[in-house]
Amino acid sequence: MPTLGAHMSIAGGYYKAVEAAEAAGCNCVQLFTKNNNQWRAKELTDADAERFQAALKELGITHPIAHDSYLINLGSPDDELWKKSIDALVVELQRAAKLGIPYVVAHPGAFTTTSEEAGIKRIAKGLDEVHKQTKGIASQVLLENTAGQGSNLGWRFEHLADIIAKTRNPERLGVCIDTCHAFAAGYAMETKKEYTATFKALDQTVGLDLVKAFHVNDSVKPLGSRVDRHAHIGEGAMGLEPFRHLMNDRRFKKVPMYLETPKGTSDAGEDFDVMNLRTLRGLVEGK
Repeated sequence: MPTLGAHMSIAGGYYKAVEAAEAAGCNCVQLFTKNNNQWRAKELTDADAERFQAALKELGITHPIAHDSYLINLGSPDDELWKKSIDALVVELQRAAKLGIPYVVAHPGAFTTTSEEAGIKRIAKGLDEVHKQTKGIASQVLLENTAGQGSNLGWRFEHLADIIAKTRNPERLGVCIDTCHAFAAGYAMETKKEYTATFKALDQTVGLDLVKAFHVNDSVKPLGSRVDRHAHIGEGAMGLEPFRHLMNDRRFKKVPMYLETPKGTSDAGEDFDVMNLRTLRGLVEGK
């Protein structure tokens, strides 16, 4: 059975995200280590970290993962924003390390007024600076594929491969694959043939060994729309088949997968995370 979880809120304490994950029937959990829409970060105390780790152990939640702030843009040609983004990502890695979280998922960045090529070089240079400032820290950055809205980079697997290849410490990077983003970027996965072709393309560029996490989300918008809007599993434009293929892909048996689907409750009063996890687990063959 795949290791499945969801992104959970840290409101009230980091341990609260773990408790919410356990209550929804998750095996793993994703969280922000700080307010994702602010640059500043509240101090992370030893007590915060200890309570978080204790909750993981007590409730049997594994593979905690963090997502970085949405304000960060390592692709920015604006020096002030670029430097601010580097500093912020350094803080994200430091906080993850203190919490005992091995990976921080990060969108590569947007080139805004320059070009794809310039943006990719800028991101690689920014990651080099982040790595320089976090020597000795075990937590690593996972570059996430994007839907390709605006000038966002990472919507082609080649972008991710190119960024990693251009850094001085490629061994300190991995990737997180978001199903909605891949679909919105034009990677079809409905038929077995399409799914196989998409993951062959990923393997030939990035390499499947670098895939350390998945975000499992259906897409509101159609294939190739380049619009990032998540839907409940099987209720969006992707349908159930891509998730059936993924849930039964033995190559990813040990790779944790996290929902980032809309929160709330169904008309029947069921928590959406519970509903989506049940749908995914129902697709696993030969349980």
